[in-house]
Amino acid sequence: MTPRLPRVAATTAPATLPPPLPGLDPAWSRLVTVPATPDRSGGPARPARTWHLLDTAASLAELGVEPVGTLLCVHGNPTWSYLWRSVVARSLEVAAAGGPVWRVVAVDQLGMGFSERTGVDHRLADRVAELGALTDELGLAGPVVTLGHDWGGVVSLGWAVDHPDLVVAVTTCNTAVHQPEDAPIPAPLRLALRPELLGRATVVTPAFIETTLAIAHPRLDRATADAYRAPYRGAARRGAVGGFVADIPVDATHPSARELDRIAAGVAALDVPALLLWGPRDPVFLERYLDDLAARLPQADVHRFEGAGHLLPDDADVAGTVFDWLGDHLPDGVLPTFAAPGLPADDVASTADASADRAEHAHRPLWTHLTGLRDSDEPALVDMAAPGGTRTISWRLLARRIDEVAAGLVDLGVRPGDRVSLLVTPGADLTAALYACVRIGAVVVVADAGLGLGGLTRAVRGARPDWIIGALPGLAAARALGWPGRRIATVALPAPARRALRVEHTLAAVARRGAARLAAGAALPPAPASDAPAAVLFTSGSTGPAKGVVYTHGQLGAVRDALAGQYGVGVGTGLVAGFAPFALLGPALGARSVAPDMDVTAPRTLTARAVADAVVAADATVVFLSPAALANVVATASALSDDDRRALGRVRLFLSAGAPVSAALLTAATELMPNASAHTPYGMTEGLLMTDVDLDGVRAAGSGDDGTSAVGICVGRPAASVRVRIAPLDADGRATGALTETPDVTGEIVVVAPHVRDHYDRLWRADRASRLGVDDPRGHRTGDVGHLDASGQLWVEGRMQHVVTTADGVVTPVGPEQRIERVDGIGRVGIAGIGPAGTQQVVAVIETVPAARRPGLADPALAERVRAAAGVPVAAVLVVPVLPTDIRHNSKVDRARLSRWAATVLSGGRMTRP
Repeated sequence: MTPRLPRVAATTAPATLPPPLPGLDPAWSRLVTVPATPDRSGGPARPARTWHLLDTAASLAELGVEPVGTLLCVHGNPTWSYLWRSVVARSLEVAAAGGPVWRVVAVDQLGMGFSERTGVDHRLADRVAELGALTDELGLAGPVVTLGHDWGGVVSLGWAVDHPDLVVAVTTCNTAVHQPEDAPIPAPLRLALRPELLGRATVVTPAFIETTLAIAHPRLDRATADAYRAPYRGAARRGAVGGFVADIPVDATHPSARELDRIAAGVAALDVPALLLWGPRDPVFLERYLDDLAARLPQADVHRFEGAGHLLPDDADVAGTVFDWLGDHLPDGVLPTFAAPGLPADDVASTADASADRAEHAHRPLWTHLTGLRDSDEPALVDMAAPGGTRTISWRLLARRIDEVAAGLVDLGVRPGDRVSLLVTPGADLTAALYACVRIGAVVVVADAGLGLGGLTRAVRGARPDWIIGALPGLAAARALGWPGRRIATVALPAPARRALRVEHTLAAVARRGAARLAAGAALPPAPASDAPAAVLFTSGSTGPAKGVVYTHGQLGAVRDALAGQYGVGVGTGLVAGFAPFALLGPALGARSVAPDMDVTAPRTLTARAVADAVVAADATVVFLSPAALANVVATASALSDDDRRALGRVRLFLSAGAPVSAALLTAATELMPNASAHTPYGMTEGLLMTDVDLDGVRAAGSGDDGTSAVGICVGRPAASVRVRIAPLDADGRATGALTETPDVTGEIVVVAPHVRDHYDRLWRADRASRLGVDDPRGHRTGDVGHLDASGQLWVEGRMQHVVTTADGVVTPVGPEQRIERVDGIGRVGIAGIGPAGTQQVVAVIETVPAARRPGLADPALAERVRAAAGVPVAAVLVVPVLPTDIRHNSKVDRARLSRWAATVLSGGRMTRP
């Protein structure tokens, strides 16, 4: 039964224009009366109603431009058209700058904002029909793009379903068109819908409005919050706020349930471009509603604004995102014809088909070597963390186990495209689970513990896995933090623990189911296509929230082939992988692999003896370590025995990557592995191998004793099939120039390679930014800054967001850091910029050797030596016990954090640790 509202909710009042409010130009406001019209369903005529709306038609006329179409914006409850002020303003900025001209019409729904208070209930079907009557009165003839938020998203989508001849695209912010039967209404709405609270919380008092304003991220300033409150002063103005809540269909008997079902079905039939924008911190519109919308609109682009909440247009740059998206998809207000340069449109399909055929023919599945070695009893994996001690797994056993787990997962209902989060440390269980998932077409989500608990939570929730395969720590975190996904444990658990952790199966039981299925003659499903998604790998989060990087099967195969070709790693190679991606790729390479005994969340805990033990266990000739791990290996070398040193002497190749690696560190490592060639590949989660250089190359390229130049560190020449170019920096530190291979031009590093990632997961903005201006779909703007030298080698100078813009020009951080690190008594260094862009000052933050006990200003003598070495003006030198770094690598200095900290302490704040 629909809850009843207080009698005060039936108050009537005419529509009015809003008072002066921040960010709202009075020229945008107008009142529009829709004459009385017959009801489309044959009921009594609808009376005339007057709406307040924001409309840019007059402003565009003043600019002398004609719109290519209309953006129809519909707010939810309890907001009003003020929600879209940034969209209105941005549309006029784009038009004035010569971009696509879109008229924006942002309505106040009847009873809301400054539209007429009608004194009657407005059900969902009424609101959709009323919006249609208004657009008829406005004479909107298309093309139209809808933009809705909250329940305005439902209304706008209902309008789109009813006007397929006008709609060319749909966009939404935090909305829902379906309430799952097996999930409750979100808690805040359940509370508001309680009969004893509904009227008091929504109409009699402004509690519902105040709660909505309070959950904005960041919190709204007082003037903006007051602007949202302006139409709702007094209970007589808030009747529709309660009416909107009462109209939420809580079950199939609700009067609006049928209309919501109609809209939901109609949305799934919309064959137009779509953009779904989301604030994950919304306590009402939970991510399950985004999943539902994305399933109904599989063509949709999705962007999750990490950290944003319910009032998304106030929390994030919705306006900029919408107009960037419109410019890409509908530059002239109509659907563009996509054709390859130089090809007539009718040749595009056949060319694309031919390219796909060639790619499919060339693709070798990731498990190719596993298939070839499935009858071998030679070691495939050495699991040094196995219960009871080191365990060696043969290729025969590994291949059988992968097949059994794969078949068992199919038997459980895991289907191609399902996402499976792997919360397992490197070892046999992780390898079997990963390759089993990939084999059946499930998408593995690899968000390692190196992200930290907060980063891991954001990653898993953002990836929305259908299943979780986890060890006990991962399962406990999943239960405590509410991560999605059905649970499979890698270990046997007592029944109470299984119930508490919501574990449904164990990996061993899954394998037994699979073995029985295979014994009965069942076959594994066909191999996935090369362009099917295979994995979501997460970046380290060292420069912001970790991003999910989606790889296809073909791209993962290309990563394998690039590594095999560059380093000659293949069947028979023994590989010590102190970095998770290489541990996972070992079987794909056909290499005998082992992860050393270490805490994967703290690479700096790896010791020289642990590396030697791993080398012996796998008879390894190749070692891959992160720079932080390598540094600790060097630091703990005194504990090595003669046998350990002889074992390390068998290593022929060692690699270190993940952050810039100095020649001094590589040199120290060669003293432990004297017969090994030392290499430092350059890459990123989006492309694991882009360039490579060995120690001799670093020394030969550098002008300093340790291989560093005045502006960076050499990372070598592009790997096979990789092209590297530079997007030059402007005076503001932005990479605005045309891509170039001209030597000694500093800018953003841009790479093109077949093993570059496919896209970012539900991060349309980030994906667009990473491709902007790149003339190849396999391209990627790395976010790193550097230059090419005259011989074609790449030098890395830092991250784009860490470039310091001084009055004398841009300063990139790595060169000064490297030069300062040559000063006696100094360990690691972080360069930070403080002050306004364009006049920033350089601050050097240093670790001393031995380490300082507390942070503070460097003593004058040390500061003088630092300034003399830096090569750029340094405003201040600060000493800290330890620099803040990322968790995964323990190597990437968090310069943005240093900048915030330095600005605080140098302006008189408390001298805390950064």
